[in-house]
Amino acid sequence: MQRLELTGISKRYGAVRANDGIDLRVAPGQIHAVLGENGAGKSTLMKIVYGAVQPDAGHIAFNGQPVRIASPAQARRLGISMVYQHFSLFDTLTVAQNVWLGLDRGLSLAAVSQRMAELAHSYGLDVAAERPLHTLSVGERQRVEIVRALMTEPQLLILDEPTSVLTPHAVTRLFATLRLLAERGCSILYISHKLDEIRALCHHCTVLRGGRVTGAVDPALQSNASLSRLMIGAEPPPLQHRAAAPGAVVLAVQGLVLPQLEPFGTDLQGITLQVRAGEIVGIAGVSGNGQQELMAALSGEDPRGPAGSVRLFGLDVVRMGPAERRRHGLHTVPEERLGRGAVPTLSLALNTLLTRSEPVSRRGWIDTRRAAQLAQTLIERFKVKAAGPQAAAASLSGGNLQKFIVGREIAAAPRLLIVSQPTWGVDVGAAAQIRAELLALRDAGCALLVVSEELDELFEIADRLHVMAQGRLSPAVPVAQASTEQIGSWMSGLWPAPEAPADTPTATALVKA
Repeated sequence: MQRLELTGISKRYGAVRANDGIDLRVAPGQIHAVLGENGAGKSTLMKIVYGAVQPDAGHIAFNGQPVRIASPAQARRLGISMVYQHFSLFDTLTVAQNVWLGLDRGLSLAAVSQRMAELAHSYGLDVAAERPLHTLSVGERQRVEIVRALMTEPQLLILDEPTSVLTPHAVTRLFATLRLLAERGCSILYISHKLDEIRALCHHCTVLRGGRVTGAVDPALQSNASLSRLMIGAEPPPLQHRAAAPGAVVLAVQGLVLPQLEPFGTDLQGITLQVRAGEIVGIAGVSGNGQQELMAALSGEDPRGPAGSVRLFGLDVVRMGPAERRRHGLHTVPEERLGRGAVPTLSLALNTLLTRSEPVSRRGWIDTRRAAQLAQTLIERFKVKAAGPQAAAASLSGGNLQKFIVGREIAAAPRLLIVSQPTWGVDVGAAAQIRAELLALRDAGCALLVVSEELDELFEIADRLHVMAQGRLSPAVPVAQASTEQIGSWMSGLWPAPEAPADTPTATALVKA
């Protein structure tokens, strides 16, 4: 008997066939990958299984019985839980309250908090139950979603890009948890663009392209290249990463100290770094260690830094807001796509106006035709799958929206580009394209600061690396001299202390952040 059986599932949005006659079977205790490029129909299919979207045609059977899953609440009663790529959490509630909302009301909030802490600790997904959700980073919110799903003791667990903002160590612990769940009979539908993960973890893989099934394989018997061909019809072109030729200092941060704004935020403690023209500087680290606070200080959202602590081309910009910094050539891509990088309900054309001024006249009039043309140019250049410039940002898949937002800032020809999680949730082809665009921008003389939890990504595109831990920044290390083991150990807050002056009797060997 199959745990889940889908037959002929179809779903259309206007002229777009998101799902077109999909058949899929998941056995008890099976970890089943669903692989496909951005816009292939994976998320739509998972939402149908979870009851958040109703199919236009097809049949669903769960544990051998035909079912019509009318809502997520009904799905949870059946034993189906889902962790969305775009989180379904309430900013105004605490972590415990968010988890409690999806559970049996017979449990008290205190009991939920205790059980959640036990699960979170045992699975290495620690979050504080009392923290307001709006104070959490993207990575921490991901942990809340996973813990909430595990609290229901599901028979079928759906995970949509669960490791996109987790460190390698956390991924290892999550995989151990998933294997244990599978051994106990829980079936897992696993959506990811990380081919190495799928090959290492999953028992079976269904590949989608254009809303249809293009293959069903054992991923352990496949290579990354063969999976890429099934997914996008080709292998991503190799990156051309030439040695950097850094020029003048573009961004200079010296002794940046900032107390936390939120009760559970992170203090920035003596941040010092430089980014030169024609180089990519990467910042690695576990989400929630001050990356958000640093991005806010550099983008202009938080202007509380000490005078002179942030300089752009030698100019003190600490008191300047984001718009004024953009006029000096600084563009940023935030880690949170919906709500910060884009307004969900606005069209792509109008979303260009968040950071691009070309469609706006000197008198403040908006040229809507020019805004639409700009959006169309971005759609074509960055291969964004969308219904057109007037499509709402929320209608795009996560990966396609990411391509649009990153493309919007790259195409602005910035002098300094600061990017957080540039390829979060995008497929291998789109990730290769974004990384190639970042390298091309660097080669054209732009300075880039990239904050990412994807160590492989940073090793692929960065010239120098820092690690952020507990509000401190490690010394820079050239990528050619770094290793994943070294960077991973630095994430705990331990890195070599600066060399002591010759007349200093002793020096601490390590700095504890």
